[in-house]
Amino acid sequence: MKRITIDPVTRVEGHAKVTIQLDDSGSVTRTEFSVTQVRGFEKFTEGRPFYEMPGITSRICGICPVSHALASSKACEAIMAVRIPPAARRLRELVHCAQFVQSHALSFFYLSAPDFLLGMDSDPAARNIFGVVARHPELAREGVELRKFGLQIIEGLSQERVHPSWIVPGGVMSAMSQQLGDHILAELPIAKSIAERTLNFFQSVLEDYQEEIAFFGSAPTMYAGTVDAKGGLQIYDGALRFRNESGEIVQDQIPVDEYQSWIGEASLRDSYLKAPYFTPKGYPEGVYRVGALARLNVIERCGTPKADIELQEFRKRFGLPAHSAFLFHYARLIEILYALERIETLVNDPAIMDTHVRATAAVNALEGIGAIEAPRGTLIHHYKVNEEGAITWVNLIVATGHNNLAISKSIEQVSKHFIKGEQIEEGMVNRVSAVIRAYDPCLSCSTHAQGQIAMRISLISPQGELLDELSTS
Repeated sequence: MKRITIDPVTRVEGHAKVTIQLDDSGSVTRTEFSVTQVRGFEKFTEGRPFYEMPGITSRICGICPVSHALASSKACEAIMAVRIPPAARRLRELVHCAQFVQSHALSFFYLSAPDFLLGMDSDPAARNIFGVVARHPELAREGVELRKFGLQIIEGLSQERVHPSWIVPGGVMSAMSQQLGDHILAELPIAKSIAERTLNFFQSVLEDYQEEIAFFGSAPTMYAGTVDAKGGLQIYDGALRFRNESGEIVQDQIPVDEYQSWIGEASLRDSYLKAPYFTPKGYPEGVYRVGALARLNVIERCGTPKADIELQEFRKRFGLPAHSAFLFHYARLIEILYALERIETLVNDPAIMDTHVRATAAVNALEGIGAIEAPRGTLIHHYKVNEEGAITWVNLIVATGHNNLAISKSIEQVSKHFIKGEQIEEGMVNRVSAVIRAYDPCLSCSTHAQGQIAMRISLISPQGELLDELSTS
């Protein structure tokens, strides 16, 4: 009997541990994915004024604060019972698209490119962003440029690159300047050319990763994401759609404030990360995935010219639905192109320059739900308040949480396929970490299993032998 522990899983946002159990013949018998941190935002925000929630919850994460601020503000607007001005709606989508560009660029170029460019079995000491810079300096530079473009839009609108306080209940704090619009349009062609070159590059290396495509979380699951009234990609507004393993749409146009009728949450013994599931199928059979791959699987079209061409090529190669988690990387690149095309459309719309960008109101409802498609998937904020507007209850369902069950199944599949025999090679174990990176998890955003302490105490001998173990099972 042998145990492999990957602790921590690297090149992901947050902290996680993977335990792989092998039998005497060296075959994997069991795997375990544990998220080993807890944030507690749902509890310590109780008592705070509801209008503070966008500022507080955007501190959950330094990568996707815009996503949390948007979902939170939408939940607050449900409590206020207001509709934000049209210009504010456009500005929010603009900053959200910029968030997609910078977040997806971070995932592809900084976190996962070392696996593609240097090889899954390459020297682990050099398999990192510095190794990419040394071997592929031009591609590394373009990755930095693309992410910078997204961050500069966020900074230009909000005057802050991280944790912007510009997104507020009722709209945004200020209108966009003409100077910023001109700057965005001037830099946009460079960003689009980088995105298209990177897509071409990734398509050219897919042949080298056929085994990973075949065994990286390729077991069929359901998929979920928000779509517009015609089934098109919609990352800011929209209704929930679920597509099943065979490609059939099983639920469509679900208002986000009815999410509890379709999404349940299970607490797990070994993790602070809950496990959402599609309630008609129950737990654990109701596994579904969200995020870039899921969005491309649920939509009819992207709605922008170049992204739609790439979507057709993607489906021509991998069908509908495409199941391999390795294809999350491909899907993110298509979404970067989509976000850049939407940025161009939004900035060229004269209505975005309107200076009426915020509506005001007090408490008009005691409960509010807000949802958007964050880069990593569907993000739901659900608040309850008292008559004075103080928070009394919070539930956050974050993208990585939706994918928890699917990530665990993907780890098991990769482990059983790649780890065999008495001699364990580092490249085998790296593939287990790589399948987690494919989901681009944001673990610090998603842990919220309050009320159940997932604790394990291990007694280890000086020789490293496990002598005893206690857990809260």
